[in-house]
Amino acid sequence: MLLRRHILSLAALACALGAPAVQAQGAYPSKPIRMIVPFPPGGGTDILARLVSSKLTEVNKWTVVADNKPGAGGTIGITEAVKAAPTGYDLVMGQKDNLVIGPWLYKNLPWDPTKDLTAVAHVAYTPVVIATSTSSRFKTLADVVAAAKAAPGTITYGSPGNGTSIHLAGDLFEKAAGIKLSHVPYKGSNPALMDALAGNVDLLVSSLPSAMGQIKAGKLHPLAVTSAKRSSSLPDVPTVAESGFKGFDVSTWYGVFAPAGTPAAVVKTLNAEVNKLLATADVKAAINAQGAEPQAMTPEQFSTLLKTEYQQWKGIVEASGAKIE
Repeated sequence: MLLRRHILSLAALACALGAPAVQAQGAYPSKPIRMIVPFPPGGGTDILARLVSSKLTEVNKWTVVADNKPGAGGTIGITEAVKAAPTGYDLVMGQKDNLVIGPWLYKNLPWDPTKDLTAVAHVAYTPVVIATSTSSRFKTLADVVAAAKAAPGTITYGSPGNGTSIHLAGDLFEKAAGIKLSHVPYKGSNPALMDALAGNVDLLVSSLPSAMGQIKAGKLHPLAVTSAKRSSSLPDVPTVAESGFKGFDVSTWYGVFAPAGTPAAVVKTLNAEVNKLLATADVKAAINAQGAEPQAMTPEQFSTLLKTEYQQWKGIVEASGAKIE
């Protein structure tokens, strides 16, 4: 009897000592997590958000559900995330477009990305690509520039919407080349892509992940990428800088954010699990296949990137003259 009591006492003690660790480990997540996607299905943000969501579900046995909330250059989805309870159950796949550039283009946004969001995990970065349908008369970037100089304002380009880095990349290219193009904003990358393939717009300015599928399929012809270096996914495609516009460099990044005030322990857990995914061969390959480059960061590093670029792009936007009508 005494031996049995001793064993039970030891077992109870062990459970008591172990309970906090088990509870802490199992405390989050205890229910489904919503991953807000601020753009429609099919675009670069959507592709990466669904990759992260599906892998967290598959590998960690969590339930992470992507939820598209498009519109206003991605700012509608961000607004929804900002208003959500800071519990870790409402996340958003943000990007440079809607967090760094959008606030300087849209007036009276009800949030400041550096104050109202918590940087959780950087996922990837990618250049912007300028492309045409394979049936287009434009075969090089020089063809576009020559035609635009001959007939200013007649050549159209589609983008995923006003207030994106992609829209601004097109605007900056116009200024660098000394030409006038006509911008046609869409509600997301996929509608712009479809119209470019159909010939309804002359050019597509897009994130590389959004365009990669049709480039691989041979239906979309890339003229140039906007990053300082060539994309590892499209090594034969020249940069805008190589095409005669020295110093041209516009790229974008994607990452997971949570409402400000989300518990540090939850942020740490999410960051660790996303970074584990980014280190796996299959996730790296999936991101590279979309024309993006995976890059892990700590929450602190990602927060610093956000704050630094938020201030840098204020001047770039103002100098470009880009505005939301």
